[in-house]
Amino acid sequence: MDIALFSRADVQSAAPMTALVAAVREAFVAYARDRAVMPAKTYVDLPAHDGDFRAMPAYVDAPAWEAAGLKWVNVHPNNPRDHNLPTVMGIMVYSDPATGRPLAILDGTELTRRRTGAAAAVATDVLAAPDASTLGLIGAGAQADAQLAAIRTVRELEAVIVADADPSAARAFVERTDDELTVRTGSVAEAAACDILSTITPVREPLVSASDLGLDTHVNAIGADAPGKQELDPAILEAATLIVDDREQCVHSGEVNVPLRDGILSESALDGTLGEVLIGTVPGRPTDGGWTVFDSTGLAIQDVAAAHICYERKAENGGRVDLLGLD
Repeated sequence: MDIALFSRADVQSAAPMTALVAAVREAFVAYARDRAVMPAKTYVDLPAHDGDFRAMPAYVDAPAWEAAGLKWVNVHPNNPRDHNLPTVMGIMVYSDPATGRPLAILDGTELTRRRTGAAAAVATDVLAAPDASTLGLIGAGAQADAQLAAIRTVRELEAVIVADADPSAARAFVERTDDELTVRTGSVAEAAACDILSTITPVREPLVSASDLGLDTHVNAIGADAPGKQELDPAILEAATLIVDDREQCVHSGEVNVPLRDGILSESALDGTLGEVLIGTVPGRPTDGGWTVFDSTGLAIQDVAAAHICYERKAENGGRVDLLGLD
């Protein structure tokens, strides 16, 4: 029984952003309509190594496809500095729901990077102003590239401002970005004043103040994906239309987790999930504008959607292994 193997390059070529954004949107819709099964993300904390492992299984029954899988992924923020390794690494096992047969093993690092960008694009499409044309990025790592690539599929961008605690990282992002856009480095406040802002850092103290945001800025809060992490001034969350990817997961580990823990925010401040916005049971962007926030912790349904796109587009290519010895 051959199993397809997808390297980083295979995932990149088999999951173009336009197709990936569409599939991730379908996964959120299926989840909101109770056509997905997604147990809570399991954490294996490793305080001695300042990191953790996460197990993320899911099944998605979308109108045009069904798929299942499991991602095993780590988050070790000190890896780049101490070991010359990525902060996030992982593998994805993609399976046939009808038989349980494993169909593919994919590079989960690239899969995670791309599907995270895709979720932000889905949120941006329904929560940002229709004429939003400037993008701020706080954090200039690999996820910044994914955010830009994905958001460009849903908005016609004219300018990008990137801020990073390491100025050389911000400059490197500018240098590797194509010249079809005006891209420059700037301060956190300059990035936050853009029409769309993606925060993609691992910090535990707010970086973005309410006074930094533009009048109608939409924020994709990406970095807070574990208890204690926080990128935004809680005053932003109190004032904004606040949409989460998953209530339980965000309460535990999303941008809202610290303000909820400290009693600054109540769960009633969560206006709804992205899936509920997509199916129309919860309003998206207010007609009179204002701030909107998408609290993204990363869901296993996104990984399954991304793996589905990869497998369907490139199943016949790449390496294979008879892992189970059933042939």
